[in-house]
Amino acid sequence: QVQLQESGPGLLKPSQTLSLTCTVSGDSITANNSYWSWIRQAPGKGLEWIGYMAYYNYDYKSPSLRSRASISRDTSSNQFTLQLRSVTPDDTGVYYCATANPNPTPFTSWGQGTQVTVSS
Repeated sequence: QVQLQESGPGLLKPSQTLSLTCTVSGDSITANNSYWSWIRQAPGKGLEWIGYMAYYNYDYKSPSLRSRASISRDTSSNQFTLQLRSVTPDDTGVYYCATANPNPTPFTSWGQGTQVTVSS
């Protein structure tokens, strides 16, 4: 069974760059038809899909975050990473990594989530 674990700093100041890593076990991030996503949830709001890294090394970001977000991968470590530039307090929330197969959704497995707080 695939397992995902998010890691990264929990507290940032405005204008800094958020960098989160998702470590995957039980499957390869290059497995056929696999998609590896980042999702977040701000306090009191619903889930927001940030984007995904596809098994063939293509990354998609949602239009609302495309100008600030980057998703990359390290196949040797079986990890994928989210970078979000110029963070503001509106980027505060719980960040999740998740996977899906054979399409980008629905998600079949989730990480436990990691709290990110942006505050001066």
